[in-house]
Amino acid sequence: MIRFISLILCLLCIKTSFAQAQPLSTMEGMLDTAYFAKKHKGHIKIDGVLSEEIWQQAQKATHFIQNFPNDTMMSAARSEVMVTYDDKFIYFAGTFHNSEKHQKYVTPSLKRDFRGEANDAIVISIDPFMDRLNSFSFGINPFGVQREGLVVNGGVVSEDLSLSWDNKWYSEAKIHEDYWTMEMAIPLVTLRFRNGANKWLINFYRLDSHNGERSGWARTPNQYPMISLAFSKPLEFETPIQRKGPNISLIPFVSPGITRKPIATNSNKFKSKSNFGFGGDAKIGIGSSLNVDLTFNPDFSQVEVDNQVTNLDRFEILFPEKRQFFLENGDLFANFGTEGARPFFSRRIGVTRDPNTGQNIQNKIDAGLRLSGKIHDDLRIGVLQMRTAAIDSINEPANNFSVIALQQKLFHRSSLGVIFTNKDVVGTKDFNRVGGIEYNIASKNNAVNGKVFYMQSFDPFKTKDNASFGTNIIYNTRKFETRQRLQYIGENFNPEVGYLRRAGFTRLAGDAQLKYYPSSGKINRHGPMVDYDFTYFPERGMTDYDLNLMYNILYKNFTQLTFRFRRDYTRLTADFDPTNTGGEKLKADERFVYYSMNINLVTDQRKKLFGRFQTRSGEYFNGTRINLDTDITYRIQPFGSISTVFSYNKLKFPQPYKSVDLILVGPKIDLTFTRSLFLSALVQYNNQINNINTNIRFQWRFAPASDLFVVYTDNYYADTYRSRGSALVLKATYWLNL
Repeated sequence: MIRFISLILCLLCIKTSFAQAQPLSTMEGMLDTAYFAKKHKGHIKIDGVLSEEIWQQAQKATHFIQNFPNDTMMSAARSEVMVTYDDKFIYFAGTFHNSEKHQKYVTPSLKRDFRGEANDAIVISIDPFMDRLNSFSFGINPFGVQREGLVVNGGVVSEDLSLSWDNKWYSEAKIHEDYWTMEMAIPLVTLRFRNGANKWLINFYRLDSHNGERSGWARTPNQYPMISLAFSKPLEFETPIQRKGPNISLIPFVSPGITRKPIATNSNKFKSKSNFGFGGDAKIGIGSSLNVDLTFNPDFSQVEVDNQVTNLDRFEILFPEKRQFFLENGDLFANFGTEGARPFFSRRIGVTRDPNTGQNIQNKIDAGLRLSGKIHDDLRIGVLQMRTAAIDSINEPANNFSVIALQQKLFHRSSLGVIFTNKDVVGTKDFNRVGGIEYNIASKNNAVNGKVFYMQSFDPFKTKDNASFGTNIIYNTRKFETRQRLQYIGENFNPEVGYLRRAGFTRLAGDAQLKYYPSSGKINRHGPMVDYDFTYFPERGMTDYDLNLMYNILYKNFTQLTFRFRRDYTRLTADFDPTNTGGEKLKADERFVYYSMNINLVTDQRKKLFGRFQTRSGEYFNGTRINLDTDITYRIQPFGSISTVFSYNKLKFPQPYKSVDLILVGPKIDLTFTRSLFLSALVQYNNQINNINTNIRFQWRFAPASDLFVVYTDNYYADTYRSRGSALVLKATYWLNL
């Protein structure tokens, strides 16, 4: 085993060269503490050519400081960013030099919303209310590809950046012999801010694939992601920034389509049905800080398919929200509670499960309203009201959903929040309500982050032991990091508008790791880690725990390697089939102790061929499990990629329990003919749920934030290849700013 591990480490030590950078200590006196933006009165053509006089006169934000691989060094290649503004836009321009002439840049494709290490890019982070909790993020790469997103929770972890948010803005980039340039124009109506403000917080950070480097204008310590808002610097305006004129956006859509479904489960006869959907959204600014989102007859779930997974868990899988209506200020509603117990989960609205097929289907929403934003610099509000229609064929009743949330900033970056959710079944006295309060902790230096929360549900039948409370704390320094979580969920806690894995227990979980930074060599950071998770039920005692010994290695070429030795203990609280395929079930109260070995590997994403590999093999309940999960991608730069997801689980159990080989294969082709013309084809074979899914999507972005989609999707039984049903949908949306 030792020889095998040593061989893997040797193979991963890929030779990588880095340009010479200056130590930070030699430059500290030259670093800018703020950016002063002059107001511009002329015309700026967004073409990536910095020919306007304002760019020659503007202050240059330069002297970028590394975040990776070494946060005590200046960036290897020079970067310059400039800012100006007028009554309608805020403008950014930049020049980004290379370490070598004719340097090649990396991009996954020409499709918007890129992320990860396989990129060259500049990203602008804008925090208009200076709360260091939420920001707008706009990025562009040398090929002119855009990305935009929202950062929440202060950017404590990489997952705090969502790129699902979409909006209307303009940009262009140009590649030169030994540098590249860019220009951006972001409409003020796109942003939420206080009219008359003379200062925002801002950061610029660059991804440089050639030097294997992340760097920013504001220094962000290596242990934190570049999206962290704790370290942003002031952006000062020559005159107070004002949004003038109406702030109304209309986003209508039309969606004709054809569905084809079998008349009966095992029938070869099908019934086709044509339909024509229409509706739309509206965004109405109330002042410059609040926004009202209205939706009428929305068509939420037609143009994107969830990636299937093999589920060996006893609980429901949580898929992320991607629908535009719910995204802006979505954290204000969605982040209450903690993992496995949320009082609000927006995918409960507009999506339901067909009990006949087991597939998620659209639950028609008649109309909806969201009010969200800032009442003043320190107080956020969110209000949501929606009504879903009944589905007679599956006995789904009509429901009204209501949510209100408030968040008051306290001290430097902390906040106090309250939430109330309500679900009323139309025509009955049945209801479900949840109230909650939480205190979010965020220290000034970003070392301490976390929360303390209390929630309680109310419905006509469950009136006792219906609360949930707990705490989640992260302490992160350069050489040591720990996360600790304690939560109690009452047996009758029931958030029907939220997400709950299970109830009636106390959970204690956490981890701790040491981090070492070699002064030379190919490893950037490494260190041991311990991880634990205990679950206790009052009537049964300890029902679950896992103990993990780990070792993490991060290389300077972005390769990541983790070894994990794991011990599991499970006392079943209900009968359970460990294959989730309908086999003989293990009985409630049976107890199991089992050991496994995990290895995780992520290769250098800057290479044209890269992948993610994970194995978890060893004992599993009263049997054994051999597992391999892979995600391999070949990049055809810049025109797209060919990838495949493969998951194999060989589960072997003694008689009379069922032994199975579970296979999930998901080949996908992403083609980007231009920055506005995309084609993707995905096939997912999953024998655990006996399903083959095909999804082909064509997208034409014919105007900013305006799209034409043509989507074909089909589902088959994997064992008989009999069709479960198919659909062909055309959807066109147009974003109009009034």
